[in-house]
Amino acid sequence: MTAPLIEKPAAQSVQERNKELALSMVAAWNRWELDGIIKHWAPDIQHFSEDRLVDSQAMVGAMRGGLAAFPDLHLDARSVVAEGDRVILRITVTATHLGDFLGTPPSGTKVTWYMLEELRFNDAGQVIEHYDVFNYLPMLKELGLVDAGVL
Repeated sequence: MTAPLIEKPAAQSVQERNKELALSMVAAWNRWELDGIIKHWAPDIQHFSEDRLVDSQAMVGAMRGGLAAFPDLHLDARSVVAEGDRVILRITVTATHLGDFLGTPPSGTKVTWYMLEELRFNDAGQVIEHYDVFNYLPMLKELGLVDAGVL
């Protein structure tokens, strides 16, 4: 009689590790802990917002501004795809407009917007490139800043 084979758990792939790291940054957003996001950035990270290079200080300022305007924001990662050293997240954001946003005073309006994030990781699991694209149109309609009929 032979002993049963005990299978070793497969080593985690780089893609799975990177997906976990990306989702831990989403979780940090949902706890409103910016340091929980920033700790994953490499010192020489490059940020691109809609293909425009943004320095890290400006990115952190934008993040703080977003939390000031929408202090209860919640990110829902609808899909997460990893290939090579990159992770793409499709995210729905919901929040309440409780602070100044684009010169618009707080309205208490519940809003939604959508975003895509692409993160490129180095071998140490640090984000070395960050790309984002926002679709603010639904939120702008909800705040009455854009005509509701705009597609």
